[in-house]
Amino acid sequence: MMKRTLSKADILPMTEFEGLRPQKRQEIMALKKKRRVFVGPFALFIFENYDTLWWQVHEMLRIEKGGDEQIQDELDAYVPLIPQGKELVATFMLEIDDPQIRAHLLGQLGGIEDTIQIRMGDEIIRAHPTRDQNRTTDTGKTSSVHFLHFKMTADQALKFKSQDTLPRIQITHPAYIYETELEKEVYESLKGDL
Repeated sequence: MMKRTLSKADILPMTEFEGLRPQKRQEIMALKKKRRVFVGPFALFIFENYDTLWWQVHEMLRIEKGGDEQIQDELDAYVPLIPQGKELVATFMLEIDDPQIRAHLLGQLGGIEDTIQIRMGDEIIRAHPTRDQNRTTDTGKTSSVHFLHFKMTADQALKFKSQDTLPRIQITHPAYIYETELEKEVYESLKGDL
C-alpha cells in the first residue's frame, strides 16, 4: 500500500543519504518518467507520490544545508502534496527556456491553474490549486510552478482505475487550449495513488 505521510522518522541523516543518492536518483528519475505528462508545447505535469516527495525533501535538505531546523519546514511544504487515496497530486510547470518568451507567455496565462482538468469519458475532475500563496498576480501574470490536487469521489476514483479508454488532461485557458491522453505506463502508475 502506498504511504500517505512523511515524517521526521523517514528522513535520513545527510551522510547516509549521500551514500544512497546515486542509486536513489536513478530510481526516482525512472519513477518520474512514468509520472510525467506533457500538455501542449510548454506545460509539464509531474504527478507526485510519497517516493517523489521523500526525494524532494532530501534534495532540499542537501542543497540548503539547513540541518534539523530545516526538516520541519520541508515537511510542512511537501507532505500536503502526498496523495491521500482519492486524489492525484501534480506539480504543474510551464517550461519556457527563452526569458523573453517566458515573460510574455506567463503574462498572458493568469489563472491557468483554474482551467485544468482530467476527463474520463463524460466525467470531469477539476484541478484544485494549492492556495498557499497567490500564483497569479493582480496584473494577470502566472507563476511557472503550481501545485494541483485532482480530488475524486469514491465513484470517480473507481472509474479512474477501471477505464477502458485512457483519461485525458485538458487545459482550457483561452491563451493555452491543449489536451493530452495519458500514456498507458503513466496511467498504470497513477492508479496506484488511488
